Order: sequence, then C-alpha cells, then structure tokens
Amino acid sequence: MVGSSHEALHRVFQKDPALLTQAFQKVLRVPFPEPRDFAVLYADLTEIEPVERRVDTLMRVETDDGAYLLVVESQGKKDEKKRGSWPYYLAYLYEKYHCEPVLVVITQNSATARWAAQPIRRGLPGWDSLTVRPLVIGPDNVPVIASEREAERDVPLAVLSAMTHGRGAKAAAILEPLALALRTVDGESAAVFGQLIESCLGDPLAKDLWRDLMSEIRYFFNNPVAEKVREEGRVEGRAEDRSEITLEILEWRGIPVTGAVRERVLACTDLEQLKVWSQRAIHVARAEDLFTEGCG
Repeated sequence: MVGSSHEALHRVFQKDPALLTQAFQKVLRVPFPEPRDFAVLYADLTEIEPVERRVDTLMRVETDDGAYLLVVESQGKKDEKKRGSWPYYLAYLYEKYHCEPVLVVITQNSATARWAAQPIRRGLPGWDSLTVRPLVIGPDNVPVIASEREAERDVPLAVLSAMTHGRGAKAAAILEPLALALRTVDGESAAVFGQLIESCLGDPLAKDLWRDLMSEIRYFFNNPVAEKVREEGRVEGRAEDRSEITLEILEWRGIPVTGAVRERVLACTDLEQLKVWSQRAIHVARAEDLFTEGCG
C-alpha cells in the first residue's frame, strides 16, 4: 500500500526532479551527472506471479554521459523484508530497462539510516556474487537549516532538512523559516513540498505547527497583495506589504480591525515583528491579540 509520504515524494519528482537530485548531490557527496531530462517510469515491479513489489519513486534520468534509473525509497523503520527486496528491485530494473539503477533511501531516524546504509551481500562468505550499497539520506548527513535566509538560498535542501530533522524541540526553528522560504517558489511547488513535509512529520506537535504555517502559505498565494510582492522578486516584501497582508488575514477571517490596530500595524517597519504578527493573525480571536505575547 502506497502511503501519503510516498505519493508526495513522487509528486515532487514529477514537478521538478532536478531540484531534489541537486540536493542529493550536496547531501550524499555522490557525483550525480547533471540531468538533461527526466521520465517518470511505472513503479510497479510485479511479475506474472501474484507477488506485489513496488518502489516508491522511479525515474529515468538522462545526462550527457548517458542515462540511469533513480530509485527512491522512503523508509520509516527497520524492515528486513523490505531490505531483502532491494537487490531484487535493482536486478529487475536493470534487466527491464538495460539502464544502471541507483537506490536512494530517505529516513528520519538515525538508527534506520545506519541500518539501511549497510551493504547487502548475496553469495558465499568471502565471495559476494551480488552487493547492493544503498545511498541513504537521513538526519546524520542532512544539515539543519534553521534560518530563513539559508532556506531561501536552497529550498530543496531545506525541505530535506525539515523531512529529516523537523521534530521535537527544534521543529519550530526549522519549519517556520522554511514556510517563509516556500514563498520564493511558485504556488504549485510550494503545495507539493508542503504536502511532502507534512506526510513525513511523525511528531504530532510538529505536524500541527506545519499545518498552521501552511494555512498562512495558502493564504499568501491567494492574496493579490502578496502576489504583487512575489512578482517583484522580494518575497519578504517591504514592511508596508507585510503589514497589509497581516490586516487582510484578519479581515479574511472576519476579525474586526479597529483604527488603533490598523495604525499600529501599518506604522511598524520591523519585518521580524510583522512576521510574528502575520503568523498570529491566523489564530487570534481579537485583532488586539496580535500584540499580546503568547497569543496565536
């Protein structure tokens, strides 16, 4: 059964496969050839026998040096049965497509990452007839990206950071900058990345936080003022633009905005403060609660 994290991962590669392969190069330090073209392949590896075998994502990558198959698996925990399937996947894919397969495993758990990275050897002791060496992306080799500037500089890498580190006490420090950085990409890509991250977050508190942040992102892309700011190439926007977004969120939610509140928000030129107020605007019961620490 294909889960939501698998479907979201597949959508990311369908939208713009080069984005994540470039992030793979940085994290894995493996010289993936520069892609020229991608083709999404049918991920079902079932043969005539009634045994279902399915990889999460399968892409044919065309490069100047030839083509290869990119096989991506999302692994939540240790599963020896699944690990035993990987040699079959790669041998079958090579036979079917006559193209070299590369297996990449993505996990949020360090122990699972170490388990998945162990070579899979088939054959006699001291003489391996077949060796599979999975490439693994996990919390031990993905950097923690916890600033908006870093996230904007490399959104796909920041997505991997959220997928592998976005839990526990440091979840907010990772997820909030990424949510703001998603405004630098188009709305469809932001939605796909957002779905992928939500499906990978096992921590309920982190997932609730991410859903709240994404509600602001969805509003941002549907807001004409924010769209104007984005088209101008400055997603953070000028202070007055962020002020207008904060006020319009309140009005969109049906929260009355007094003249005093409007004047204070429009007079503010501190982008960091305005960012806090715009996030609070999603939750507060009264416009005046924007200025109350702990509200929202």
